[in-house]
Amino acid sequence: MTCPAANPKSTKPKQLIRSLVITGLASGLGIAVVPAAHSQDATGFIAGVASSARPEGAPAIVQFTPDAAWQENAIHGIETPVPPTILAWLDDQGAWFNPFIHPGMTGPYDLRHWHDIE
Repeated sequence: MTCPAANPKSTKPKQLIRSLVITGLASGLGIAVVPAAHSQDATGFIAGVASSARPEGAPAIVQFTPDAAWQENAIHGIETPVPPTILAWLDDQGAWFNPFIHPGMTGPYDLRHWHDIE
């Protein structure tokens, strides 16, 4: 009994058929997806076309002034005294999203005990 991999003549038709089937499926899928990719909503806005530029008319944060509640929430679970480097980091934070000041995973990964609050 010979191994099909050792006999290139026996595997070539199988590889050709497999390649044709995969190409045919990909072509069929591509044809089905292309019309959906070009559809737009009534506003004409397409997300991601110019990801480095904000769309015209998009809201912009001009000034961010965190209040005491924001600061208290941001240092939740950090033992006092809070290191000055963390306070300086929060001052530079601005209005950017920061995953460190929001609850994350539960269980043993909740080092700052966000989920212990009832």
